[in-house]
Amino acid sequence: MSRKNRITIEEFMRLRPKRNDFEWFITEEKLVEIKVPKFKNIIGKKLCRLIRRPDVMTGKLNKIGSFVWQKCDGRNTIKDILYELGKEFPKEENLDQRLPVFIYQLISLEYISCN
Repeated sequence: MSRKNRITIEEFMRLRPKRNDFEWFITEEKLVEIKVPKFKNIIGKKLCRLIRRPDVMTGKLNKIGSFVWQKCDGRNTIKDILYELGKEFPKEENLDQRLPVFIYQLISLEYISCN
């Protein structure tokens, strides 16, 4: 990342993550599962149809990831999510370090966007 693209932790904490347009649901165990397309291009999708394989995969989140996913509605800031996460999981350690890594992973996978 170039120096001009870096943001401060304060700026990061003010970002409002929003889920991108994926089909998702909550299981009986209250965990989130996300249906993610395997391919973005038409050739990959046609190949899946040709070999009779699904063109989506299911991403299964753990309890913390499921909680965060549901909070990524475009209204909550990362600071809000961290606060709520601490209240929901008071015995979990290093949430202030783990949440930014998870948010970054979601952004990298294009599961969420931030503004």
